[in-house]
Amino acid sequence: MSQLHLDHRKGLLITGIGGLVLSADIPLLRLGQGETWSTLLLRSSTTFICALIIWAVWNLVTGKRRKVLPGKIGYLVAALYGLASIAFMTAVYNTKTANLVFILAFNTVFSALLSWVFLKERPKAITFIAMFLMLIGVGIIVYEGLSAGHVFGDLMGLLSTFILASAITVTRASGKDMSFAAMMGTAVPIAVAAFMVSQNGFNVAVPGWIIFNGAVVTTIAFICLATGPRFLSGPEVAMFYLLETVLTPIWVWLVFSERPTDATLLGGIIIISALIGHSLWQMVHSRRRARTTAIRHPI
Repeated sequence: MSQLHLDHRKGLLITGIGGLVLSADIPLLRLGQGETWSTLLLRSSTTFICALIIWAVWNLVTGKRRKVLPGKIGYLVAALYGLASIAFMTAVYNTKTANLVFILAFNTVFSALLSWVFLKERPKAITFIAMFLMLIGVGIIVYEGLSAGHVFGDLMGLLSTFILASAITVTRASGKDMSFAAMMGTAVPIAVAAFMVSQNGFNVAVPGWIIFNGAVVTTIAFICLATGPRFLSGPEVAMFYLLETVLTPIWVWLVFSERPTDATLLGGIIIISALIGHSLWQMVHSRRRARTTAIRHPI
């Protein structure tokens, strides 16, 4: 088995863990019962502190001083993750959970388009079909949000998705280790949230859930999802956000009895079906290509 194939499998495992863990993010934010900026400040501060602890322990154990961010490009990626976090948190408190997580699945479309424009990785015809179907699904959700008064939250969710896709694309283009970029990027929302909290006061009813979220859930998810682009293409990494799209509404439905509207379910089914179909096609195509390569170049 070639090193390239082993790296691809490693990327799939790492990114899959990140997407699975991330599905607990929104339910934990809701359980914290806090207002937007206080929750963002506590969550981001906890993640930032954990990043510094992990970095210090890493240096101590390995005996090597590792850079937290790999140069200027690392600071750019960290800033993008930080801005995405602000937009995401704003969306959490201004639209329904189901709307948000289905819109976040649009990350795949943005990643494919950005990779095409900036990395010259032209999407295949099947990807264009999947993107078109996802556009329809997101359009249904956003239209429903418009009539229900959630349009601002839905648009912030789209903005968060676009910025996140940009971070993935830049990471992929650089080829550098951005494991700490997402966590260090929390410095951006910390600064913004600290200012807002200083004006309006701190309000989180159950801070334990938010601390657990920042220390465990987002820390693990950020490390895994920021590492994924080293081994996978941008669209492939974005595909693993499908786990959050599928699982988060289930957790919220079970914990908070918040059933998605019929329009949101319809849009979500279209998005998920398009993503699953596309993922299955990619898996089959990848295996066929691997077999063909093995036949042409026997070991």
